[in-house]
Amino acid sequence: MADLVQIYDTTLRDGCQAEDVALTLEDKLRITERLDGMGIRYVEGGWPGSNPRDEAYFEEVRKLSLKQIRVAAFGSTRRAGTRAADDRNLAKLLRSQTPVVTIFGKTWDLHVRDDLRIPLNENLELIHDTVRYLKKHADEVIFDAEHFFDGYHHNPKYALECVRSAADAGADLLCLCETNGGRLPHEVAAGVDAVAAATGARIGIHCHNDSELAVANSLIAVQHGARQVQGTINGFGERCGNANLCSIIANLQLKLGYRVLTADQLKGLQELSQFVYELANLEPYKRQPFVGQSAFAHKGGVHVAAVQRNARTYEHIDPELVGNRQRVLVSDLSGRANLIYKAKQFGINLDGLDSHVRRLVEEVKELEHRGYQFEGAEASLELRMQRVLGEVPSFFELVQFRVVDEKGYMRRVFKDDGSFDVRTDEVFDHDPASAWAAVMLAGPDGKVEHTAAEGNGPVNALDKALRRGLVRFYPSVEEVELRDYKVRVLGGERGSASLVRVLIEFSDGEERWGTVGVSLNVIEASWQALVDSFEYKLYRDLRRKKAKKTRRSGPSKVRRVAASR
Repeated sequence: MADLVQIYDTTLRDGCQAEDVALTLEDKLRITERLDGMGIRYVEGGWPGSNPRDEAYFEEVRKLSLKQIRVAAFGSTRRAGTRAADDRNLAKLLRSQTPVVTIFGKTWDLHVRDDLRIPLNENLELIHDTVRYLKKHADEVIFDAEHFFDGYHHNPKYALECVRSAADAGADLLCLCETNGGRLPHEVAAGVDAVAAATGARIGIHCHNDSELAVANSLIAVQHGARQVQGTINGFGERCGNANLCSIIANLQLKLGYRVLTADQLKGLQELSQFVYELANLEPYKRQPFVGQSAFAHKGGVHVAAVQRNARTYEHIDPELVGNRQRVLVSDLSGRANLIYKAKQFGINLDGLDSHVRRLVEEVKELEHRGYQFEGAEASLELRMQRVLGEVPSFFELVQFRVVDEKGYMRRVFKDDGSFDVRTDEVFDHDPASAWAAVMLAGPDGKVEHTAAEGNGPVNALDKALRRGLVRFYPSVEEVELRDYKVRVLGGERGSASLVRVLIEFSDGEERWGTVGVSLNVIEASWQALVDSFEYKLYRDLRRKKAKKTRRSGPSKVRRVAASR
C-alpha cells in the first residue's frame, strides 16, 4: 500500500498574511468545513491572542460538526526568563482547547543572536521546556523548526541540536521550515535526511515560495521521508506566498503515488481552489497549474486538432481527476460531467434525465458567460438545478421594488432657548447616510404585499423590506441572518459602468449558504442574491418536510421520474 502523506493547511493563518487577503470569521469557518469535507487532516486556525478574529474562531470552530479534521492553534516558544507555566502566550494557546498545538522556535543561530539576543544554549532550553510543558496539556504537539534550512546551511550542528531538543521533549512531529524560501531542492533533501538520522522522529515540511520552489522543495522533502506537508490553498502567504497545496496534493497523488485524498475528494480540488479565491474576494489565477481555468485550455491550430483526437497529446493528466475540465476556446465542448458531479454532491440524481442535463449545461454556460460564478455560491447553483427539475415551487413573485439612498448635507445650530437653525452652507462628512426600500411582492396565494423598511445602506434596507413581506407567509425567514457581503467589479475597463458580481452569505443557525447576483447595477445584483438566499431557505425547509414523508411513502420525485424513463 502506498505511503500516507498528511496535509496540514495553514491558509487561515499563514495565508492571511498575504497582501490583499483578508478573511472574515465566517469565511474561516466555511473554509474549515470545506477542508474537512475534502479530507484534509489538519487546519491551523490562527494565533490565539494575536487578534480578536482568531480568538473568536477558536470559540466558534468548536461548534462545528467536523468529521475528521484536527484544528491546530499556533504560537511561539516561551519568552526568555519566563517559566513555561507562567508564559501568557502559552496559556492562550491552551485556552483555545484545540487537539493540536503547533509551536515554532528558532533553529538558525543568526536569529538566536540577532533577534532573540540570548545565548545559543538558552534557546535550546526554551524549545525543550515549551514542548515538554505543552505535551503535558495538549493531545498533539508539532514543533515548527523556523528557518531550519538556513540554519542547517550556516551551522548544521546547532540546527540539529534545536530539533533534537524538541524531539527529546516529546514533540509528536518536527516540521522543518524553509521560511525565507531561498533554498534549493538538494539542500532541502540533505536537511531532511540529516534530521531523520539525528532524531528518528516524524518529519513535516513547510516551504515558502520566494524562489518559486516551494512545491518542488515540498515534494523532495516527502521523497526523503517527510510525511506531513504544510501549505496553503492557492499558495496564499506573505511575500511570494506559501507552498501551494493544490499543486502539492495533485503531484503527490497522481505523479508520485502517495495516498493523500480519496479519488472523489481529489475531484473537488478545483472547486476548493475557486471557493477560497471567492471568499478571499480575489480574482482566480487562470494559469494556476491543475486547478486554473486555463490549465487544460487549448486554442486553435495543431493543439486543438490533437487533443480532440487524443487528449494525452497536450494534457499531462486527465483534468477531471482534479475536478477541472478540458476547454477548447473556440467552442467550449465540456461541462456535462462537472455538472452531473456537482448535482450528486447536492443529492440530486440526474440519471436518465438527459434533456434536463442539456438544459442545465446550456443555462450554466450562459450564466458564466454573463459573469456568474458559483464557487462560494452553491445555493444559487442548486436552486437552478432544482428549478429545471421542477422541484422548486414559486414561493413568491416580485412585482416591484424601489430603493432610495440619500445623504443630507446640513447642520443644526442650537440657540439658547432650545430652538435651532438649519444651515446647508457647509458639508459635514460625519452626517450619516440613510436608505430606505419599498418592496411589492405576490405571495403563494397571489395576494400582493407592500412593505417598506429603512436601513443603514441600500442592501440592508432591501433585506429588511423583503424579509418583512415574506415573514407573513413564511415565518421561518426570521431565522435567516446575513453574514457576509462581497462585491467584485468584472473587468474594470468601463469604470463605474462595469458589471459587478455580488456574493452574499446567509445563515439560519443550522446551515450557511452563499448566493450570487450579476448586473450593471449593484442594487439589482444584490437583489438577485438576496432573493436566491431566501428562496434557498424556503426550499430547504420544504425539502426537509418532504424527506419526512418520503421515509414513509417511498422514493423522491426525481428518482421516480428517472425510474419511469
